[in-house]
Amino acid sequence: MLAIKSNLMAANAARHLGQSYAALSKSTERLSSGLRINSAKDDAAGMAVSELVKADEAVLNQGSRNAQDAVSMLQTGEGAMGVIDQTLIRMKELAEQASTQSYSSAQRTIMNSEYTQLAQEIDRIAGSTTFNSIQLLNSSATYKINLGSTDTIDVVAQKMDSTSLGVKVGLGVKEAYDNTRGVARADDQYITSAEISAAGTIKKFNFHLVSSAVSATSTVVNLSLAAYNTTGISLNNLVDSINTAAGATVAFAQYDTSTQQYRLRLQGPTSGAYHLKVSATGAGNVAIADTNAGTDFTNPVNGTAGTSLTLATTSGATSALAKLTSAIMTKDAYRAKLGYLMNRLEAASSVIDIQAENLNAAESRISNVDVATEMAAMTRNQVLAQAGISMLQQSNQMPQMALKLLG
Repeated sequence: MLAIKSNLMAANAARHLGQSYAALSKSTERLSSGLRINSAKDDAAGMAVSELVKADEAVLNQGSRNAQDAVSMLQTGEGAMGVIDQTLIRMKELAEQASTQSYSSAQRTIMNSEYTQLAQEIDRIAGSTTFNSIQLLNSSATYKINLGSTDTIDVVAQKMDSTSLGVKVGLGVKEAYDNTRGVARADDQYITSAEISAAGTIKKFNFHLVSSAVSATSTVVNLSLAAYNTTGISLNNLVDSINTAAGATVAFAQYDTSTQQYRLRLQGPTSGAYHLKVSATGAGNVAIADTNAGTDFTNPVNGTAGTSLTLATTSGATSALAKLTSAIMTKDAYRAKLGYLMNRLEAASSVIDIQAENLNAAESRISNVDVATEMAAMTRNQVLAQAGISMLQQSNQMPQMALKLLG
């Protein structure tokens, strides 16, 4: 029907032109961005999956960087251990030299002075070797290295100062007791909440600093564990609490190389007449299994005031040789541990990189545009749009035919 009020052909051509133009616009957007999914309306489910995969990939990439940063941290510690290694070798050389009787007392005094300076240098190295304020050679803390999501590798620090290595020249070899209870990490729970609050009575941790035997004049360290009644207390926290209560450094997280566990060590102060006596005696004390009774501690060092590590005598130098051998073995064990942890972290980083690469490929298949396919679609849409414009122009001219009939 020829009409002038309604141009159905033009409306139809305009509708098809609009569809072709919208499709052309979408193809242009995808090709210019490189993405098949530019908004949720393009593919809602695909976008949800793509974003989750992107998040997982980002976590894995950061986990790989975490592993590499941890390797750098361990390399810092291991490098310092190399210097400590050379220092201990020189100290053992001095001890061997001083153990022979072909030197005078004055000469042994010189050797002892050098030995003392080297021991102090070990303390300085252990205390100053840090990575982002983390001390691998002067603490017993556990550092968790996150490798993406919930995967972790634990790095357990170990003290490498002259006192912990047992080679420090001191005023005397003091009494020392090691607890029979051991934990894999010094940050692990050492006394449980159930032990602390057993039978509804808050327990206390007691021991004595004494000059000879437990007596009324002994210094009693009486530590309440009420603050850990519901949580339990880790070995590191127990060590800190004991030292605070004693007002001196008498507690240590001691690493046992034979069992590869950390134990509580109580050791007499490095100065003064007092040595240590473990006893459950004390005001308000209630014994805790494995922590108070003397039978729950071994006595690795039965010290006496005045016995010191020194190279000033041949007997002292001979004794120092055995301690230096033990120190070198302890140092070697920890240095080896740093080495295999570095190897493990590097292997973990390689695996994570492969996982991230595979995730990136999966995400690319979901969200990236197939350029060849989209270019073919764009060419088709361009032709349709051009044809639509031409047909719309022709359709707009159709009503003019009615004018001839009106004339």
